[in-house]
Amino acid sequence: MKAKETLIAMVAHEVNRAYCQAIGDHSQPEWGRAPLWQKESAIKGVIFHLDGNHGPEASHANWMREKLADGWQWGPVKDPENKQHPCMVPFVELPLSQQVKDHLFRAVVQVMGHNA
Repeated sequence: MKAKETLIAMVAHEVNRAYCQAIGDHSQPEWGRAPLWQKESAIKGVIFHLDGNHGPEASHANWMREKLADGWQWGPVKDPENKQHPCMVPFVELPLSQQVKDHLFRAVVQVMGHNA
């Protein structure tokens, strides 16, 4: 992995973590404590956005493809041990509070990808 993609992924993760905290979700660990699978997922998302001009819907679809390929499925709560996640639904079915995370992720990659 390249340093640029890792740096952008770290910033996007921390922006997401701050947003989650703002909406009452304190489950996201800081980047330094995040498990490897979570870091790799963020880096793959960065690479996806750097390779093309993809919207937030495409970002979510890409995330879901990665998760499905790794054996994740829908579950009522995020459960990494059992590979379940409540966001394993089409983008349009996500609550607005979850859609915002795809917009934020994309914005961070766009800004940092052009300035890094």
